[in-house]
Amino acid sequence: MTDYEAAILDVDGTIVRGEELLPNATDGLRDLEDAGVDRLLFSNNPTRGSDHYGTKLEPHGIDVDPATVLTSATVSAEYLATTHPDATVYLVGSDRLRAILEEATVGLTDDPDAADVVLGSFDEEFTFGTLWESLRALEGDVPFYGTDPDATIPIDDGEIPGSGAILAAMEAVAGREPDAILGKPSSVAAAAAMDRLNAAPDRTLVVGDRLNTDIVLGERAGMTTALVLTGVTDRADVESSEIQPDHVLESLADVATLL
Repeated sequence: MTDYEAAILDVDGTIVRGEELLPNATDGLRDLEDAGVDRLLFSNNPTRGSDHYGTKLEPHGIDVDPATVLTSATVSAEYLATTHPDATVYLVGSDRLRAILEEATVGLTDDPDAADVVLGSFDEEFTFGTLWESLRALEGDVPFYGTDPDATIPIDDGEIPGSGAILAAMEAVAGREPDAILGKPSSVAAAAAMDRLNAAPDRTLVVGDRLNTDIVLGERAGMTTALVLTGVTDRADVESSEIQPDHVLESLADVATLL
């Protein structure tokens, strides 16, 4: 009989890396299912909606209900639509994130001087001009949010700069940090996850590859945390960090040792 009723699983670096399924990841998913543990996938990818991971994982024999998937993009869209329903948002982010926000009826503007709210995120087309416009948009006390703090994103053959790098540039020119990060490890993200799980935090397991997002999310919410070494974090990083997971696993395939 497992101690857990639910598991929040990171995706990139935990189940997949880039477009490739990580070795034996399906074994870990199957072990959770066999133990009767409800599963919620939670990616800090700010360019994807909930439907994406079902399409991505289906060829690997992994059935994913979009209702059991969260991303920093969907959490950000839901948060802005709920807390700033009549606001006009100036977005530094991808076209995919823009589409997710528009689907959630979030009002957007390309005019930095018309911004009621600023949202910073991953943007492959980020330029000096974008940064200059961000500085204008962030004048005064306009609310400033970030989708996620991930400075890098794992891909098939390494890493690329992520939202955290762009937010750092926006912070530097504006002289202020975001008022909140909306994806992991924020309280907004934890609340969104628990809203979709019928389990208490102390009966919930969080599995991911990042100390400052996955592990901190679980730690703050009173969940059990397990770090996998298949993403951006290795044992040396764990040993030198003040953030300590409850468990360290070589991969998701080893999750059965916790059940």
